[in-house]
Amino acid sequence: MRLFAASLATETNTFSPIPTSRASFEATFYAPAGAHPDEPKLCTAPLLVARRRAAAEGFELVEGSSFWAEPSGTIDTASYESMRDEILGQLREALPVDGVLMGFHGALVAAGYDDAEGDILEHIREIVGPDCVIGCEYDPHCHLTERRVRLADVTVLFKEYPHVDFMDRGEELVTLVLDTIRGEIKPVSSLYDPRLIDFFPTTVEPMRSFVDRIKSLEGRDGILSVSIAHGFSHADVADMGTRVLVVSDNRKQAGDDLARELGEELRESRGKWAKPALSLEESVSRVLDNNEGTAILAEAADNAGGGAASDNTLVIHELRRRGARSVAIAPVWDAQAVSFCHMAGLGARLPLRFGGKASAGSGPPVDADVEVMGLATDAWQYFGAARVPLGDTAAIRIDGNGESGIDVILISSRTQAFSTELFTQLGLDPAAYRVLVLKSAQHFAGAFGPLASLIVRGETGGCCPTDPRRHDYTRLARPIWPLDPLPEGRALI
Repeated sequence: MRLFAASLATETNTFSPIPTSRASFEATFYAPAGAHPDEPKLCTAPLLVARRRAAAEGFELVEGSSFWAEPSGTIDTASYESMRDEILGQLREALPVDGVLMGFHGALVAAGYDDAEGDILEHIREIVGPDCVIGCEYDPHCHLTERRVRLADVTVLFKEYPHVDFMDRGEELVTLVLDTIRGEIKPVSSLYDPRLIDFFPTTVEPMRSFVDRIKSLEGRDGILSVSIAHGFSHADVADMGTRVLVVSDNRKQAGDDLARELGEELRESRGKWAKPALSLEESVSRVLDNNEGTAILAEAADNAGGGAASDNTLVIHELRRRGARSVAIAPVWDAQAVSFCHMAGLGARLPLRFGGKASAGSGPPVDADVEVMGLATDAWQYFGAARVPLGDTAAIRIDGNGESGIDVILISSRTQAFSTELFTQLGLDPAAYRVLVLKSAQHFAGAFGPLASLIVRGETGGCCPTDPRRHDYTRLARPIWPLDPLPEGRALI
């Protein structure tokens, strides 16, 4: 048995002011054929799992290139085609193969390619023919198009948000692909469109129980896998939105029925899967009024993980206006400010302008006399089992006058708040603050959630608003809730 594995992944925010090119991928994560490190990355689990399984089970694996870019704007055509064609060329050289494993995010948009993953899969299918088994793993914030599901034999999505299960889902995908090649199962897909956009955090109810229930359905009555595509609301493409995918062992009607049942449940509880985001003023008031433990304000609108710059300053200005104390904001992307802090040195005081750089949507920059509270070189944080680089970082205190004030963690490699290493590598304890403002929509919850007595999500400025009605869509297929009255759900496959 001979398999090929590769990965091309990012999450494209078509409203982002940050351009994306091949250089963006190479600066974040690029592993040429056969050079993937032996450590997990978010969208390369199929390759790593297959590497281990090949060594243990004796099949042959050919490893193609892997690409990942931090979420940002639409990719230029030449960059996308060069990465796609690099992988396709490697696949042609690997022929013949019995199976292909692709690690995707599923929300990659390039100029001229709104469904880039569907485009790649069409080329893969043309190369390998109808009998080769194709398996794909996706992030739940993907555009789960009918085209790409039909082109693959097995499609599996992460179930958890935060995405702590990407390696588990990679294991699931590889097992299903191997079982299919060996003739032990015959996977059949059922895809249902509830025709809505919603927010589904899996760490809290009711989504926690929903995910536990779909897990319990797998492996029973011919159901092989159940996935919920949350969709990625910051992309203006036709197929954006929630989808339900059931993969059954040649039990199409059972799969169709279950996909419809789960889709209708999502429709019935629309708008109730998460608490609504508050305005800037309301969210700041709520966390400052909290007197029990640490409150978290999740600044989803400026979430680098959704394509934002992570340099919006509106919350900082509001906190300063109110004279807030014992507050930390993390992370703010400003490589220039970081370099100034490193040049000044630990404990230095200096006038510093930071934030507010990427676009008008970033707000006005902050000008303050700051104290450098911490410095780190080549810092990182965990995202599940993966290590995410932060670059050089600095912690500064503004308005403190030697006492607790507003601390800001500045980073030079743009990313969101995933884990407490963001603080601890700078010698800071996140649990020591009354308020944490974290630039993240939900991924912070795994590591920071246990510290919180209160979590509030705020519409605080940036290109990733929680409410999709704040986006001006022109290509999205309508009608879709909440932009329109709820239309009837529909079976796609």
